[in-house]
Amino acid sequence: MSWLTNCVRTYHTVLADIKAFLHRQRWKEALIFSCFVLLSFGFWLLQSLQQEYETVMSIPLRYNNVPEDIIFTNKVPQEISIRIKDKGSALLNYMIGQKFRSITIDMTGASKETGKFVVDKKKIEAEIQKQVLATTTLYSIEPQSFTLRYGMRESREFPVVFEGNIQTEKGFLVSSDIQISPSHVTVYASDSILNSIEEVKTAYTEIKNGKKSITRVVGLQPIEGTNFETNNVSVTIPIEEYTEKALSIPVEVTGVPANYKIRTFPQIVEVSCNIPISRFKELTEDMFAVEVPYAQLEENVSGTIEVQVTKKPDWVRYCHTTPTKIEFLLEQNTSFK
Repeated sequence: MSWLTNCVRTYHTVLADIKAFLHRQRWKEALIFSCFVLLSFGFWLLQSLQQEYETVMSIPLRYNNVPEDIIFTNKVPQEISIRIKDKGSALLNYMIGQKFRSITIDMTGASKETGKFVVDKKKIEAEIQKQVLATTTLYSIEPQSFTLRYGMRESREFPVVFEGNIQTEKGFLVSSDIQISPSHVTVYASDSILNSIEEVKTAYTEIKNGKKSITRVVGLQPIEGTNFETNNVSVTIPIEEYTEKALSIPVEVTGVPANYKIRTFPQIVEVSCNIPISRFKELTEDMFAVEVPYAQLEENVSGTIEVQVTKKPDWVRYCHTTPTKIEFLLEQNTSFK
């Protein structure tokens, strides 16, 4: 028996089963019941739409003819909330049909001397009444009026600082400074606001399980009352696999008076540090310094002192010395006259 013949027989069997089901008495009763339910729902909906309801709706605001040389110093309202009452059919029309158009605030003639522009209740209410139906009752407007405060636009450049948390996989570390492009952005604001700014931070960025260098376009954290030259920067986080390298570095005592000489035990310590694998051969002993200030020896009575790595490349991480403490001997320099 061919595959096509099987398909035809299956089709006829299913079709026969469906016809038999539709001719059953229970199915006819269920169909009649469903029709009555739908009819009842339709009558209920028509009756409900004729009743009056209250609801809250939002109307967006749009600002035109804003002078280019001013900057707003307070939060600018973006919408107005209105409480209205009307029949359900009218409210449904507002929701899915005749939606409210944005209200335009024309700032032509805004005074630069006063630094404020008042939008009063009468103007807002007049704009709303143009859009609502004659049967609609307007109960409340929020805000009823508002004041736009602004100052003369000034500009200044500020450094961009990375804000976030970077977690790398085991054996990987951030190998050098995070690169941000552009590294500085121009901020436009009033002089008083610019004086309060020291830096511009990126939006909080979290990196998990990093095992290679990452470049992302990141937004800037907004500062109220300001505009940025650009709202996004490119952030490059250099991540490399690390390994450990040990070097032998002589201990140097600095600031020793000419009439004294210092002996340290040992004279050389081992400095172990984590470095990128790509720079393993680049790291040499002359890039490090292990120093002990003479002033600390003079104040020390125990005969031992901790040593510190005072010089190392920026890309070296987690340096530690072995041993961490050395012994010293302070002697009079007999050759000094």
